[in-house]
Amino acid sequence: MVAGPEKPALKVLLCSPRGFCAGVVRAIESVERALAVYGPPVYVRHEIVHNRYVVESLRAKGAVFVEELDEVPDGGAPVIFSAHGVPRSVPDEAARRNLFALDATCPLVTKVHREAEIHHRRGREIVLIGHSGHPEVIGTMGQLPPGSVTLIETLTDADRFAPRDAGKLAYVTQTTLSVDDTAAIVERLKARFPGIVGPHKEDICYATTNRQEAVKRVAPIVDAMIVVGAPNSSNSQRLKEVAERAGCPRAALVQRAADIDWDMFGDVSSLGITAGASAPEVLVEEIIDAFAQRYTVRVETVSAAEEGVFFPLPRQLRETEAAE
Repeated sequence: MVAGPEKPALKVLLCSPRGFCAGVVRAIESVERALAVYGPPVYVRHEIVHNRYVVESLRAKGAVFVEELDEVPDGGAPVIFSAHGVPRSVPDEAARRNLFALDATCPLVTKVHREAEIHHRRGREIVLIGHSGHPEVIGTMGQLPPGSVTLIETLTDADRFAPRDAGKLAYVTQTTLSVDDTAAIVERLKARFPGIVGPHKEDICYATTNRQEAVKRVAPIVDAMIVVGAPNSSNSQRLKEVAERAGCPRAALVQRAADIDWDMFGDVSSLGITAGASAPEVLVEEIIDAFAQRYTVRVETVSAAEEGVFFPLPRQLRETEAAE
């Protein structure tokens, strides 16, 4: 038997932490628990997290994904709000229709909502640093009356911003932003408005910060970088940007192994891999396996932080666990 050509060597540096954060775990488990307790259908407003594999897996178990509550029929079936949070009008409508609502909003997003409410009650005009159209931004702005919050996306926006009263200003941020970009915008706002009030504890969540830090360590020392994640996932997009800025010559956001552009990655000898906070580890393994078919792969882990964060399920689902 003639041996095939020897496969080239590939060193894979696996970023740690990567993948699911505590808020995503809580959101997915909320849907799975509701399906187990109440049976299908369980309605979910918007994607529970931004990952097609996760959404399709839950759909196969009986979850029904809708864009708005008017797609949810009257009756006793649960409706779950996604991890990104929702405008105040959504739970208000659910209550008006007597829907059985379960809120899977990440507690760190809820923290930003509460901060914004407190600033508003204290008469401050609020700046929200974030990306227009992202569900989390829509949810945060929707906590308060129209006109209470001004969205700032860029340094140019920060330069152009004209407050009603520079002495009564506060800022909050989306939880999944680039740490460095956000710091630059905050610095610019503070330079212009020294009295602006910020959060007691940074709004960008621990998971976003840790995943970006791991990428910064790996990106400068590999030929290419893969971020496993969805194109509509803010934290995944930021990881790709962080890799490029940290000096990685090639970086790509990839959903599944089938999406790998082998023309882009066909001649690498070292590869960094990370995953956005809504990407399951099974997809990371799938991509490593795809490279292992073409290369002799050696995997090393580069760790930036240890994570032990846990968020309990929504109260109604905790109560069903206690009753068992």
